[in-house]
Amino acid sequence: MTAKNMEDLVSLCKRRGFIFPSNDVYGGMKGLYDFGPMGVELKMNLKNSWWKSVVYERDDIEGLDSTILTSPTVLKYSGHEDTFSDPLVDCRVCKARFRADQLESSECPKGGPLSKCKTKDLTEARAFNLMYKTAIGPVDDGSSFAYLRPETAQQIFVNFKNIIDSTSRTPPFGIAQIGKSFRNEITPRNFIFRVREFEQMELEFFVKPGSDEDWHKYWVDQRLTWWSEQGVSSDRLKLLEVEKEELSHYSKATFDIMYEFPHGLEELEGVANRTDFDLGSHTKNQEDYEINAKVTPNKSSTTKLAIQDLESKKWYIPFVIEPSAGVERGVLAILNEAYTQEDENNRTVLKLKSHLSPIKAAVIPLKRNNSDLVNLANKIKGELQSLGLGRVMIENSGNIGKNYRRHDEIGTPMCITIDFETLENQSVTVRDRDTMKQERVDINNISTYYSKYFKNI
Repeated sequence: MTAKNMEDLVSLCKRRGFIFPSNDVYGGMKGLYDFGPMGVELKMNLKNSWWKSVVYERDDIEGLDSTILTSPTVLKYSGHEDTFSDPLVDCRVCKARFRADQLESSECPKGGPLSKCKTKDLTEARAFNLMYKTAIGPVDDGSSFAYLRPETAQQIFVNFKNIIDSTSRTPPFGIAQIGKSFRNEITPRNFIFRVREFEQMELEFFVKPGSDEDWHKYWVDQRLTWWSEQGVSSDRLKLLEVEKEELSHYSKATFDIMYEFPHGLEELEGVANRTDFDLGSHTKNQEDYEINAKVTPNKSSTTKLAIQDLESKKWYIPFVIEPSAGVERGVLAILNEAYTQEDENNRTVLKLKSHLSPIKAAVIPLKRNNSDLVNLANKIKGELQSLGLGRVMIENSGNIGKNYRRHDEIGTPMCITIDFETLENQSVTVRDRDTMKQERVDINNISTYYSKYFKNI
């Protein structure tokens, strides 16, 4: 079961502390959102799951955490200064601005019976660069500036030799990074689907030319499997091959993993065959290599970004396979998948995969501020927290029904109630989120019970 509409998700997210409009007390800022107590845990768990799958569980991928401020020179040779843009049109009457490729007609989208603007007087589309520029140094005179990175990929490419030299890696191998990116979207939309500040989970996998198509297929399959493991139904996933005329300038082929969001079918993750464009663009002495991609002549680079084949002794520029996913889009898809409205039980529940749940267990003293119950609850909470499986929370409100309802809505897999019977026989009530089944568990066995429950985390 999924959410019926985006409004249901937005309401739940604000009510239960997942996501808030940024700068909310001043009316918010379009295209910017803050992740609250539950949202930051869900987001972190998703990122940890990705990192575990692409770094910890493999022996051919290294990690990187690079700077957000990016040299204009990097983005010049990557093509971003010339090509990283969207078509912008203005309404000459109401002065509103829109992406030309999202207009359904030649009329201003603000027209209609409830709007004063019904004009067709729109400007011609023009390229609008999406990158944010910021001054470097104490004086903002335009002489020294940097960009807030529009993607995490470029810093991976310019660190290629550093990682090669420090790890002795040879293709096939990858470099993974999770981090902030910034795009000055003309029309942010659909909650956290398209925003101006977001995080990417990005992998650049370097392979020998000629093996790139096999590796491309491999990573498409890997990414589909991973999303399924996060609880995303295959019924709502669709694999779309991007048409040649719509490919990015660096791409030989791209597959988009599409998901049926509440607002429609949109890209969840892209898996691109970037060829040898990226390392070829940033390397010195480009003429020494048989670069397949069309690259800008580079007279600024100081470093050779090439690999020597051990058998032929010939130097070559690796091809790059890039799976790239937005964290916020991933969170939105997972929230949508987990959202369940049970009319028969009169409850809303987030049936999240347990490894993604913001709170792993809620420990609830039956009576608020009863010292015997609260002290025992704190002891159990500390014992479970020490197992390192995720956040465990104390709920000392005394209202068991409201506590169950709250934790159903934030996706807590189990609630552990400390009641007066606990003081008599040293057992607690454990309630399962999905089935609502309750059972008594001996306190001495609660850690084992809890660990078994989360054994697949």
